[in-house]
Amino acid sequence: MGKIELSRFPNDEARVYIKENNPGSRAVLVQSLSLPTDKNLIELMLIGDALVRLGVKKIILVVPWLGYSKQDKVFRPGEPLSSQVVGRMLQLLPLEKVITYDLHNPGIAKFFDCPVMNMSGRRLFNNFFKKRVDSWTMIVAPDKGSQASIKRFAKDLGNLKAAFIAKDRSLVTGKITVKGIDRLVKGLPVLIKDDLIATGDTLVEAAKLLKQEGAKTIEVCATHHLFLPGAQERLDQSPIDRLWVTDTIKTSDRSKKLKVISVADRIAWAIRA
Repeated sequence: MGKIELSRFPNDEARVYIKENNPGSRAVLVQSLSLPTDKNLIELMLIGDALVRLGVKKIILVVPWLGYSKQDKVFRPGEPLSSQVVGRMLQLLPLEKVITYDLHNPGIAKFFDCPVMNMSGRRLFNNFFKKRVDSWTMIVAPDKGSQASIKRFAKDLGNLKAAFIAKDRSLVTGKITVKGIDRLVKGLPVLIKDDLIATGDTLVEAAKLLKQEGAKTIEVCATHHLFLPGAQERLDQSPIDRLWVTDTIKTSDRSKKLKVISVADRIAWAIRA
């Protein structure tokens, strides 16, 4: 591990100091672009520049959560294509490859000229839950947009049945309303799989519906938990029994429902690949 000092100037600008005389010609730079996103992005760029000035020629960039990836297209005229902008910024560094997890849209990889290894949270959860589920477990998608992924997940876990929740989101308020589920879940253990937890509203409403429909237990697995203010509290107060997330984003939350699965060994493999 390289020695690095991160601080702030009096005007709150980032200050970076790498305490290494000779870091070599190749380095691995690890930084998730989670909250505070802008601060983490600027620090990453400054660290990369400092490495180059110390003689590093190639950087393997590990960004477990790629911030700004939700703005993966121009939704309204006058908006930026934020994920492309961030991709261009990162490529100011001499990148050998980029390693990330579950891009919001796999097409974001095309914004990079270097190889992008988009690691799969589904594979990680496959290996973990094969020992935890039984033949009665129902795999549930919190919305119909993830049908294909959920079907593959259910098949990988032993050809389990999959169900899909229908929901509406108000374009004005953003409020989510669940409308129903396409299978009976009464008396069954349920496992909801999602890629991203932001506000937690979708999962909370899905869990309420499943509880009303008689689900025996409700567990959730998600690759990224952004830990937005108030999100974990809402999840703790919901009918969810257990929440499994990876450590693509660091957490200091203390929750009896929250359990963390590490992606470290898979990222180590990707670095060596």
